[in-house]
Amino acid sequence: MSTPAPSPLNLSPKQERSIAESTARLNIWSGAIRSGKTIASLLRWLIYIANAPRGGSLVIVGKTSDTIARNVFDPLTDPAITGPIARRIIYTRGAPTANILGRRVEIISSNDARSENRLRGMTCAGAYVDEATLIEREFWDQLLARLSVKGAKLFATTNPDAPNHWLKRQFLDRKHLLDLRHWHFTLDDNKALDPDYVKALKAEYTGLWYKRFIQGLWVMAEGAIYDMFDPDRHVVDELPPMERWLTVGVDYGTVNPFDAVLIGVSVPDDQGQRRIYLASEFRWDSRAERRQLTDAEYSEKLIHWLDNIPETYGPGTFGVRPQWVIVDPSAASFITQLHRDGLVPQMGDNSVNDGIRTVSNLLGADHLRVHRSVAGFIDEVGSYAWDDKRAEKGEDAPVKVDDHALDAVRYGLHTTQAAWLPMLQPAF
Repeated sequence: MSTPAPSPLNLSPKQERSIAESTARLNIWSGAIRSGKTIASLLRWLIYIANAPRGGSLVIVGKTSDTIARNVFDPLTDPAITGPIARRIIYTRGAPTANILGRRVEIISSNDARSENRLRGMTCAGAYVDEATLIEREFWDQLLARLSVKGAKLFATTNPDAPNHWLKRQFLDRKHLLDLRHWHFTLDDNKALDPDYVKALKAEYTGLWYKRFIQGLWVMAEGAIYDMFDPDRHVVDELPPMERWLTVGVDYGTVNPFDAVLIGVSVPDDQGQRRIYLASEFRWDSRAERRQLTDAEYSEKLIHWLDNIPETYGPGTFGVRPQWVIVDPSAASFITQLHRDGLVPQMGDNSVNDGIRTVSNLLGADHLRVHRSVAGFIDEVGSYAWDDKRAEKGEDAPVKVDDHALDAVRYGLHTTQAAWLPMLQPAF
């Protein structure tokens, strides 16, 4: 089969060079988000498929079937990226196989307990790995062992992680000892991006996330997590009118404190900008109160708190019913109780680092403000820090101390991101 026609995209010199020079057994693109690494790697994967050795399977691997569909097949089937080749890529979201340029390609999500078993029976002629740092090391090693057809190659992309991550220490740092080529991309390498978008993205990411997702650096998580939080900037004494009462985020506790934070999106200000506000907080510390509450009692107190929040719809009004109550996913029985009591509970997304990044971006972009009454969040935010011992092992994790309001806010904001994100665009 002949090599596919070139993409209609205007590729950067770094993208072109990485496509032309990715001839090693292992080829890895790492770096910033939106830096062009994924497009370059996918175009190279298409070229490889067109000429791949026969007698072995071709495999696409990602963390989940959703991320594979979004990160791999959405670009591959976009005519603006792959031109007429897009018509020769046949894939149904969630399917175990695809057909690309007439070749059957196995689709494997690495978080499925059965996925490694699928690998064990394979002889592979080529593999594409999306978000390689999210793949378990055992799965990666098994995949490499399966690339046994003569001339087989692997192509992988990843955002940077901790400098002690196994992919960096055991592979990228040892590339001179391996048949491996690596390309590092920064946000500024993608000249096709709108300069205003690049400026906005740089402003939104701060600290650890700026270094990894803008500069593409493999850096250790250290120090304060929300180091961009400034009480003079982010804490307010008065709330503006709310356009939408979005959610209550709940961190459920029995021995530890129970914390709930009401979150709203304001009407546009004079510049047409809406913001998210942490408007009110309910907290029950069973140690301080010397009494633990049942699920029914927590629900009753939560409803009483919401019914008595003042001026939620203007001066002299009381009470609010947000669209959702987003609850700590470990509190299944409490979610059931809230359903019985007429609220709309939903299990929170507990992707810790993704949630921290969501809150960080909002604070960094000045899209999040905190009413002074939300004392739990204000008290906890300054001491919320990365765990040094886990960072030394290549893991990004916060110290799990005094984080109850922070967790409640993280659940509430990260889980409802699809609802509030479009509202933050300037209204005029």
